[in-house]
Amino acid sequence: MSNSPGNAADDHTGRSVVQPNGRPRPLSPHLQTWRWHITMTASIAFRVTIGAASVGAIFVVAWMAAAAFGPDAYAAFLGLAASPLGLFVGFGLTVILISLLLNGARHLINDTGRALTIKPADLLSSIAVYAPIPLAVLFWVALFATGRVSL
Repeated sequence: MSNSPGNAADDHTGRSVVQPNGRPRPLSPHLQTWRWHITMTASIAFRVTIGAASVGAIFVVAWMAAAAFGPDAYAAFLGLAASPLGLFVGFGLTVILISLLLNGARHLINDTGRALTIKPADLLSSIAVYAPIPLAVLFWVALFATGRVSL
């Protein structure tokens, strides 16, 4: 083996690997290489909320199906939705919706070419990561305070 800089066998840093065809290539950067950053958290949270919103769509379909099956089925669905478990699921769906809206707004702003430097990107990511739960709590407090939801 030669001591050329591109030789993965001579790389003791662990930053390259030999492909099956024998050619060396660098490893993709990951958490051992990059330090954790708020924009990474926002990106992962956005992907998680997209999956959770897909699951949440099942509840919307169940609500519409209950309405289609008549007043008895709809009353049973509303009874389940008003239970503590139903309220907990509703709160979770509210967090997911707010997170999707904030992350979508962050992406929309970034797509216009704005907020791509570190400080504005960090600010938008921090809002998208930390704001959904407090905003959902405020929303549900307002629901309980106005009497629209009760235990």
